[in-house]
Amino acid sequence: MDASPPLTATRPAAFGLSDAFDAVPGYLNAASLGLPPRATVEALRTAVDDWAAGRARAADFDVPVNASRAAYARIVGVDAAQVAVGNQVSVTSGLVAASLPDGAEVVTVDGDFTSVTFPFLVHADRGVTVRHVPLHALADEVRPSTALVAFSLVQSADGRIADAPAVVEAARRVGALTYCDLTQAVGWLPVRAGDFDVTACGAYKWLCSPRGTAFTTVGPAAAAALRPLHAGWYAGASPWTSVYGPQMHLADDARRFDLSPAWLAWAGTAPALELFAAADPAAVHAHAVGLADAFLAELDLPPRGSAIVALPDPDADLQRRLAAAGCVVAGRAGRARLAFHAWNTPDDVRRAATATRPTSARGR
Repeated sequence: MDASPPLTATRPAAFGLSDAFDAVPGYLNAASLGLPPRATVEALRTAVDDWAAGRARAADFDVPVNASRAAYARIVGVDAAQVAVGNQVSVTSGLVAASLPDGAEVVTVDGDFTSVTFPFLVHADRGVTVRHVPLHALADEVRPSTALVAFSLVQSADGRIADAPAVVEAARRVGALTYCDLTQAVGWLPVRAGDFDVTACGAYKWLCSPRGTAFTTVGPAAAAALRPLHAGWYAGASPWTSVYGPQMHLADDARRFDLSPAWLAWAGTAPALELFAAADPAAVHAHAVGLADAFLAELDLPPRGSAIVALPDPDADLQRRLAAAGCVVAGRAGRARLAFHAWNTPDDVRRAATATRPTSARGR
């Protein structure tokens, strides 16, 4: 198409991630399941081999857990003492929901991912009310009665980005806490987790880790308000001396919210997060969003500034066309969702754009 910006076929290396992944042409599904970098694949193989050979020792898995915590802290710009390790976003949501007083009002985004909303809705029996509002009006809907604003920074269904500074300002103005799901953001969008009182992030999407590892960050205001409901031995000040009761001595920092780690998953998470922690976040963002906007330009659509592109697809015909062209995408909320990440190239843009254009326009 004449108006399209020129695309090159090379894999850009400026952000330090392009050579970390094996090429999988047409894989546009990081918003569902990230591809593992080669270092993660090797770490998992080694961990399984050690397990099978009887060489694995439980305490040895503290090394990848601690490395993952430290790397994630660098990625989102907080101190490692503010990071707790876990397994799923809904667990953090449930922790925050359980800490709300009876009758509290929660403001959420209409159509947000349910791991952010269901854990609050289940507290209706004690008077917790949840107001679902449009994303663009989220900050305006915060009012003096609001106790918590719970939202995803990037919407899973369509890639829209919340106006986080406006939401945070509105919440602080009325004394409400903010809880932000960063799962669809961290990895391609530069994020400062410390801007929010509590955040959660699943690492298996844009951070390209095995499913079953996740992070929570807890700011000072929330640390005093949250009860460590899931406290077990790994939440202890010294985990390996916390395996038997009756005395309880929890960690003084965010580790008191740690969940006992799924060891093999963390073995694969550490190398993935260390790659992202060493990369240039601005360059990763420019690469991913540049490809997404180039794809939109091929369709004569305006740029959206997100690595996620969602196109109407009520009968899944577009998903079938993309699959036939060798593209892996997702169907979400009546849309075909494409996600552009570090491993993607302009060739992926061309492949997807050719399959997406109406039949009459595919010869352009």
